[in-house]
Amino acid sequence: MSDLTATISVRVSPRASQNRIAGVKDSKLIIRVTAPPVDGKANAAVCQLIAKEVGVAKSNVVVVRGDTARDKLVAISGVSQAAAEAALGIDTQPGLF
Repeated sequence: MSDLTATISVRVSPRASQNRIAGVKDSKLIIRVTAPPVDGKANAAVCQLIAKEVGVAKSNVVVVRGDTARDKLVAISGVSQAAAEAALGIDTQPGLF
């Protein structure tokens, strides 16, 4: 069994009206979450939304860079880069992420 991990660059907009993926801009997945950016609540909401969209357990999704920033790098274990990008609606262009 191979150890698969995908990484996705994300820009987060907290305190939105609903949790959703809003598209891709400047090579980053735009995610809007209702949670406020306090005590890691927005990060947890981002991880939960990505896990749901990709179809993995939320424990498989981790913010590896940018805990307190809007721009984050998220790692998704148990899924290939291509499968994660397809599930999140990201164009799989070479060099996009």
